[in-house]
Amino acid sequence: MKQRIEAEINRLAELILKRQNFDGAWDFPFETGIATDCYMIILLRTLEIHDEQFIQSLVDRILSKQEKNGAWKLFYDEEKGNLSTTVEAYYALLYSGFIDQNNTNMRLARKFIINYGGIGKVNMFTKVMLALTDQIKWPKSFYLPIEFILFPTTFPVNFFDFSVYARANLTPILIAADRKFSIKTKHTPDLSDLYVHRNEDLWDLDSSEWRSFFSFIYDGMKQLVGIPFELHRLALHRTEQYMLNRIEQDGTFYSYFSSTFLMIFALMALGYSKKYPVIVRAVQGLKSIKTTIDGHTHIQYTTATVWNTALLSYSLQEAGVPSASAAIQRANQYLLSRQHYLYGDWAVHNPYQIPGGWGFSNINTMNPDIDDTTAALRALRKEALNNRSFWDRGMKWLLSMQNDDGGWGSFEKNVNKSLLSWLPIEGGEKMLLDPSTPDLTGRTLEFLGNFTRSSYNQTFIKQGVKWLLKNQRSDGSWYGRWGICYIYGSWCALTGLIAVKVRRDHPAVRKAVKWLYSIQNDDGGWGESCKSDIQKKFIPLPASTRVHTAWALDALAAAEETVTPQMNQAVNYLLNSKDENSWTITYPKGQGLPGGFYIHYPSYEYIFPLLALAHFVKKW
Repeated sequence: MKQRIEAEINRLAELILKRQNFDGAWDFPFETGIATDCYMIILLRTLEIHDEQFIQSLVDRILSKQEKNGAWKLFYDEEKGNLSTTVEAYYALLYSGFIDQNNTNMRLARKFIINYGGIGKVNMFTKVMLALTDQIKWPKSFYLPIEFILFPTTFPVNFFDFSVYARANLTPILIAADRKFSIKTKHTPDLSDLYVHRNEDLWDLDSSEWRSFFSFIYDGMKQLVGIPFELHRLALHRTEQYMLNRIEQDGTFYSYFSSTFLMIFALMALGYSKKYPVIVRAVQGLKSIKTTIDGHTHIQYTTATVWNTALLSYSLQEAGVPSASAAIQRANQYLLSRQHYLYGDWAVHNPYQIPGGWGFSNINTMNPDIDDTTAALRALRKEALNNRSFWDRGMKWLLSMQNDDGGWGSFEKNVNKSLLSWLPIEGGEKMLLDPSTPDLTGRTLEFLGNFTRSSYNQTFIKQGVKWLLKNQRSDGSWYGRWGICYIYGSWCALTGLIAVKVRRDHPAVRKAVKWLYSIQNDDGGWGESCKSDIQKKFIPLPASTRVHTAWALDALAAAEETVTPQMNQAVNYLLNSKDENSWTITYPKGQGLPGGFYIHYPSYEYIFPLLALAHFVKKW
């Protein structure tokens, strides 16, 4: 078996090395379904930018993803289809001008939409897009008044209590909702045939939770000092400046597709013309993040270049590629060039720390995160022998971002006010908050334990371990925020605990190991459905995947003293499935928002099998 394992390690390493760019980076796609493709068509048609060849290429990809029943899905085993995604696809295809309502694909899509509740049952973000483009009316009062941005940080709930992802998306929505802004063109399609009940309340803002929260916010507005008209104008100005001050060099707002799309409409709501330079650059920025997947044009939500480069470089080094090799040196220089030097929103809750983290995309210069920072530092660990300055800055930033509860979140510190979960927004807790999570805490502990010689006696390690043990689920698993889902979280937590020298016979460790064994498939692999994320419990896939299997094997390799039969079965699965070409390869292994969008990382098919096999060989 050893020879077969080493052959697979070499095969994966060679494939990775062949994909490296001249600048040292790896730019595997960041695939998030068809929503961005749909919204790009709607944006271009709304701005009357008639790039016909580009629009046709997006239409082709959208049509290629349609199911036989006319719907579009977020993931393979999603029941019949996804209503919001199907409405978005239907709208975009009509607006493109290349497909009409009598087309067979459109008739099937329309039938699915009507059967599953019609346009009134789509999610909040789809409703916002429909309101912006004059398909539905804005509510009389939106979720938050725009004056909310003026609340001081001393108020029980304020603007910076939202996660940075929520702020990036809600800021332009607040402007557009305040102005009740909508725009249509002579080519805007008529979606009235998607209503089940024409006069239904599409926004559902009458729940008791919403009314209670709204009253709380309006009580806070009464504490603002100033003439209401002037306060309103100040709030609009501050909201506008928040967006403009966070535009990246490529023209995108915080490097995200959704926030940039929304910003363009918000600026038009404020009176900017369609051809204003900021809007033109924003559109160019969105176009620049297109990629090609299976011969089709896809608009990425953002790029994952830093994330991919850090993980791929680290996995190669774990597999035996020397740190002095040309490939690793090029990757090092790329990663060093992407360390952050600008202050971002993270400094609001962490004001005494200088920048030093890394972000997710090559575009990102001001929004670092914990996971990318530890990933970059893992990859650069040998470089630190010759250059301590980047390492010290990165380490200080990382440790300063530990939450008061002992765990680590994604982007900011102590952004976890449960009051905000009252807002009736789909996936609200995940979008609005940035709490400590088992995957971020576990991966941070793994980095600190394996690459900085941190010991369990250090206070920050003790606090992290305590948080992880407290947040283990009763079945022995941990939830993972950024992967699918309980296998991912358990892998992160287990490898983190073992790295900081928690005993392998610790009850929490043994319970987690037992859980992993209990969900192993007969073929030796593991698989988990995106439904786990929605239903808040482990839901198996009807098949194993190489990535889930690699996570489970790597966790077991860390937690076990000797090789078990189940681990040998997992190794055999990875060796026997190396030529796999089924839907399991493209099944999402990452999550964005529960029930909203999921992420397929093509790079994961190389990274994690390589890491798991390399660690298995290294230990035994």
